[in-house]
Amino acid sequence: MIISRTPYRISFFGGGTDYPGWYMENDGQVLSTTIDKYLHISCRYLPPFFEHRLRLVYSQIEVCQKSGDLDHPSAREVLKFLGIEDGLEIHYDGDLPGRSGLGSSSSFTVGLLNALYAYRGKMISKRRLAMESIHIEQNLIQETVGSQDQTNAAYGGLNRIRFSRDGKITVDPITLSPERIECLDKNLMLFYTGIVRTAEKVAKSYVPDIQTKEKQLLRLYAMVDDAIEILGEGDLDDFGHLLNEAWQEKRSLSKLVTNQQVDEIYTKAKRAGALGGKLSGAGGGGFLLLYVPLEKQHNVKEALNQLLHVPFRFESNGSKIIFFDPHQEYKEEELARSEHSHSPFVELKNLK
Repeated sequence: MIISRTPYRISFFGGGTDYPGWYMENDGQVLSTTIDKYLHISCRYLPPFFEHRLRLVYSQIEVCQKSGDLDHPSAREVLKFLGIEDGLEIHYDGDLPGRSGLGSSSSFTVGLLNALYAYRGKMISKRRLAMESIHIEQNLIQETVGSQDQTNAAYGGLNRIRFSRDGKITVDPITLSPERIECLDKNLMLFYTGIVRTAEKVAKSYVPDIQTKEKQLLRLYAMVDDAIEILGEGDLDDFGHLLNEAWQEKRSLSKLVTNQQVDEIYTKAKRAGALGGKLSGAGGGGFLLLYVPLEKQHNVKEALNQLLHVPFRFESNGSKIIFFDPHQEYKEEELARSEHSHSPFVELKNLK
């Protein structure tokens, strides 16, 4: 059995500039971090004693004979990409709900790819893991997604990620003292709005015409530099004010980025003492990130007492294999099964 552990991410600034439709013409960059909330994927070889060859367990259970028959797009395309047709059982477990703005879809792709390379007895670099995951999501599944989520999940940590016009992706760790990082961490609060949405639907409302959003995206791009300067030697509260400014720019990209319920929640948080914040991810719902000075956090919790507060800490490992137990192969038995027909499995009844 193989088990991979892959973190979720929070994007602070620059979101939107990580779409190829933008950065292949203008460059892009984001400031983001992974957090100590994880997605676990276990996979094990399925011996030839079962009628099915694949079993995939997530919010649904799929049982089939070959990868091309899977409905789950990421699992199907990852298996096809690696050319794996072995018998496999794959289980997915996440600390947080999907479709909530924390990059869960890309964490799944990265985590499964990492686990299946380990299943094959291979170790690959974080860069390769990120780039192949981007290829799978953008080119094979053809989803309207950016390139930061896969990179965050693969690398882990608090980083500036730069996207160049030539397609190159560069990950620059933000080097701060442990005390400074802890101070930033403690001033951030995460709340679950309970609103489930599909990031691709929100993204499709502005990404196809992304070049028409030049004013907003250039400002979002510049905010990454502003934020890094604040983290380095500025007043951390200015980080919160900058988040508020970024949210105003982000919500102007599309009417689907926010809604009345989200706006009301954000207004309550600001009145209670939050300096700024944003919906994580493409928007529309999911998790709300807030910057709140410590002395105001009780007030904000009270104002948002109808929402679930999710404590978190930064993490720096990215996707990793946390359990590895090589499987026993049945190559001869597999070959024999493929060359001969076998009687179907039956249950004997009325035994005496």
